[in-house]
Amino acid sequence: MFMSDIRVAGTGLTAFGNAPERTGRDLFAEASIAAFEDSGVPREDVDAVFYGNFMGELAEHQGHQGPLMAEAAGVDAPATRYEAACASSGVAVRDAVVRIRSGAADVVLVGGVERMTNLGTAGATEALAIAADELWEVRAGMTFPGAYALMAQAYFTEYGGEHEDLAHIAVKNHENALPNDNAQYQNAIEVSDVLEAPQVSSPLGLYDSCPISDGAAAVVLTSAAYAEAHGLEAPVAITGSGQGGDRFALHDRDYLARSPAAREAGEEAYADAGVDAGDVDVAEVHDCFTIAEVLAIEALGLEPVGKGITAARDGRTTAEGETPINLSGGLKAKGHPVGATGASQIAEITTLLAGTHPNSESVDDATIGVTHNAGGTVASAVVHVLEVVA
Repeated sequence: MFMSDIRVAGTGLTAFGNAPERTGRDLFAEASIAAFEDSGVPREDVDAVFYGNFMGELAEHQGHQGPLMAEAAGVDAPATRYEAACASSGVAVRDAVVRIRSGAADVVLVGGVERMTNLGTAGATEALAIAADELWEVRAGMTFPGAYALMAQAYFTEYGGEHEDLAHIAVKNHENALPNDNAQYQNAIEVSDVLEAPQVSSPLGLYDSCPISDGAAAVVLTSAAYAEAHGLEAPVAITGSGQGGDRFALHDRDYLARSPAAREAGEEAYADAGVDAGDVDVAEVHDCFTIAEVLAIEALGLEPVGKGITAARDGRTTAEGETPINLSGGLKAKGHPVGATGASQIAEITTLLAGTHPNSESVDDATIGVTHNAGGTVASAVVHVLEVVA
């Protein structure tokens, strides 16, 4: 374990869902208020604000959002916006960890926001597409459902599997979301619902895809020394952090059925924390599409390559399984306001390990959790290891 672990002093989330009338600053203010109330850290102690957002210029005609969101949070500190597509706030968390470890900060407010539903389905789809290669993918008509469908087809060709295997992932994550009041979809579905849903891009259908979402997440991170000096109740620490990358466009990749960026990020995070995949009790992974969960758990070493496709179907990653995945409901059912997702995963694992999450009873003995946040078709990936330390 790194000598100076980073304590998660407080977390705050808005509900994820359809809120086109709310602004990004309104959403971030709500999440930040909750995080500060949970932490007990005074705003004047914040040394920096690290903020993730992807499409603010398109959704709200608003750039330079870092200081804007610091103001919304009631914080007078330097603020920086991070953009890494759907991994934006995951990268922000990673840089906050680095900043605190370096000794340059003791307290960082880190989080993210996305406002998407006001664009409508067509507008949000077009905005999301700029995370792909404009010259060689977008102009050819590539969309992210199409890109992940190609990845699913490549997986089936190389390792086997079928749409019904993916359907079990969707069913599992909807089941996990039922008690989560922040989730966009709190409704159970059956395998037949997934298989009979309208097709989006073969083999993926409507229920294989995460929704368009509005929402915000915020976490207050502190040094261990600050937490101890101020008597904070912060039993969960970020002990490992890693980041990986891959070629931007799918046609330049060595693999379509694997996620090298996530593998690199996971290996770095595990080494940083002094753990390995076998130590992980619970994980929140980036399931923007059902096939993405398969690629993520294999990249993280939670399932052997080629075997993750049956993990949900066989019960290994369900709430009752050996390694529960996406107990929040994941992006699939909890929702995916892209700039907020990485920070929200930190909040979910923190509360799961601390015993305050509605699904904590599924992992009541858990001491180590992992978050996996991906950008685009996983050209960017960020992984964090969280541990109970007190």
